[in-house]
Amino acid sequence: MEIFLGIDVGSISTNLVALDEGGQVLAKRYLRTRGQPIQAVQQGLKELKDLLPRSPEVLSVGATGSGRFITGLLVGADIVKNEITAHAMAAIHYLPEVKTVLEIGGQDSKGIIIRNRTVVDFDMNTVCAAGTGSFLDQQAFRLGIPIEEFGRLALEAQRPTKIAGRCTVFAESDMVHKQQMGHAAADIIAGLCQALVRNYINNLLKGKEILEPILFQGGVAANQGMVRAFEQALQQEIIVPPHYEVMGAVGSALLARNYRKNREASAFKGFDLEGIDYRFSSFECNGCSNTCEVFEFRSNGDKCIYWGDRCGRWENLQ
Repeated sequence: MEIFLGIDVGSISTNLVALDEGGQVLAKRYLRTRGQPIQAVQQGLKELKDLLPRSPEVLSVGATGSGRFITGLLVGADIVKNEITAHAMAAIHYLPEVKTVLEIGGQDSKGIIIRNRTVVDFDMNTVCAAGTGSFLDQQAFRLGIPIEEFGRLALEAQRPTKIAGRCTVFAESDMVHKQQMGHAAADIIAGLCQALVRNYINNLLKGKEILEPILFQGGVAANQGMVRAFEQALQQEIIVPPHYEVMGAVGSALLARNYRKNREASAFKGFDLEGIDYRFSSFECNGCSNTCEVFEFRSNGDKCIYWGDRCGRWENLQ
């Protein structure tokens, strides 16, 4: 079987997808990164291989996510692209007429505006964690509610509580205050979803023309309370695609498929990466007043990549 691999490595989750020539998902894995992206990729590749027919032929590999540079060198990726490109690619593949993409992952959020299958505007929030998967996990834990029940309970709310959602600190303190006042858990959860959606719209969609169809991607799309809150706030239908939680990896695999055309054999190093030696370090660049912290990753001592510099002086060396 000939397949294309897509790997999306983020701070919270590591996602892997195998596609066939037609772009259909053959297998996928969603794992927690747990601060160890290399180990997560190694484990994910092993588990993905077990889900595929024996001896699949990997034609091309794509990497994306915050850990895309490390992943690209580690696995021998043929193409490395940012998350905006990957998520837009997956959205257009699933729904060619898509015009707006809402993406909320474990640690950041993205808003992508698409017209005629081309990204014309986008915004990304990597500063405030309010509304991300990790924040919702924390609040579910604090309330003593399994995160899997979070969305269902939000739908049961009779009178959603007004929650301040402009930042994680205010949201959490306001939730504690409303609990002490005796508000029902379902009402607090629904109010939190509405607050986080308001925060997302004000930060990422302000001034943008929000047109249908609208796709909601990322792990948080599993939360029915967030889906309803978006529909209420935007007064439009929100579509959650079948593989919403791994759409970044899907887009990366699609990019790899396009890259494969008229190219040579893939640089993929195989599903078993246990024997690969690597070294990670960082240093401060004194080339200008920015004094950027530059990260260095070396694999098997023969190739090195850099990232983290604002001007591209080091990143362009690879």
